[in-house]
Amino acid sequence: MKRRNPQLALRLDADAPDANAGWRDGRVMAYLGGTVTLRLDTAHEQARLEGDQLHLPLPPGAAARQIQDAAESWLRANALRIVGAQVTMAARQLGLPAPTVALCFGARAGWLEADGRGGLRCNWRLIEQPIEAIADVAAKAVAGMPRLGTTPDLFAAA
Repeated sequence: MKRRNPQLALRLDADAPDANAGWRDGRVMAYLGGTVTLRLDTAHEQARLEGDQLHLPLPPGAAARQIQDAAESWLRANALRIVGAQVTMAARQLGLPAPTVALCFGARAGWLEADGRGGLRCNWRLIEQPIEAIADVAAKAVAGMPRLGTTPDLFAAA
């Protein structure tokens, strides 16, 4: 009897690794140039940062997807708050009205870009950078925004 090639015995339908498997209690995430450690904690009703630990209001047996959703939701809310504050400060220093800031989720999007309607679109992952870098990006974005100044009315009576 002929021996079978061992490569043919490999399981071609083997389960793909779960991309969410790393989302668990104790996971370390980048935040403001440093790191925070995720802690599952039902003692809190809302996600809460205490020192370098982010306490998520989830039970110890929470699914990886629940943990990821809760952690990223907290990061996005903080990205909007912190970047918005930096944009407001940069606009105030230039004597301009503060533009609106909205989050974007595109993988190829820039950190902070004009949206064409007088606002800025911020990649939510900017929150992983140090606050100094966020302030610098905000200052450059505000300074580079097109000015919506008044133009002379071409049809006004002379």
